[in-house]
Amino acid sequence: MSRVGKNPVSIPAGVAVTFEGKTISAVGPKGTLSYTVTGELDITVEDNKIILRPRNKERQTRMLWGTNRNRIQNLVTGVSIGFKKDLELVGVGYRANVLGNTLNIQLGFSHDIHYSIPQGVEIKCEKPTSISISGADVQQIGKIAADIRAYRKPEPYKGKGVKYVGEYILRKEGKKK
Repeated sequence: MSRVGKNPVSIPAGVAVTFEGKTISAVGPKGTLSYTVTGELDITVEDNKIILRPRNKERQTRMLWGTNRNRIQNLVTGVSIGFKKDLELVGVGYRANVLGNTLNIQLGFSHDIHYSIPQGVEIKCEKPTSISISGADVQQIGKIAADIRAYRKPEPYKGKGVKYVGEYILRKEGKKK
């Protein structure tokens, strides 16, 4: 039995959830998202809570029970509150700024990096060395943050690069004489 799948997903005020076959759509203040449920699951709404139950006891159904529950939870949370990831640029001359619909990043290369901001995502640079990514879709936010971090990952000797806020970089000792 799935411990995660047993927990119901609560629907906050201001969020409308609709079902069409296996597709769940949620509409809230942050936008509209939809998800297609995989596996053999029964979905019901009782007292502003979404409850998922497996139709059979097969291994595949039990594995997807908790996964689908968390995807629906992320869907409801995304349209009501939203998600946010913060990145930090560490290094001399490393900086970022937003111009229109483009994020310009300087990471010590001979050229600037121009990253186009997708629809439904908001990127802010409060300081030249910090990037804040926010939006409704948690997968999209995580993918954008990983793409930006991949331009210059933090290196283990000085810790220079793009890192998540709160991420600990394991440092190595340099050369010895």
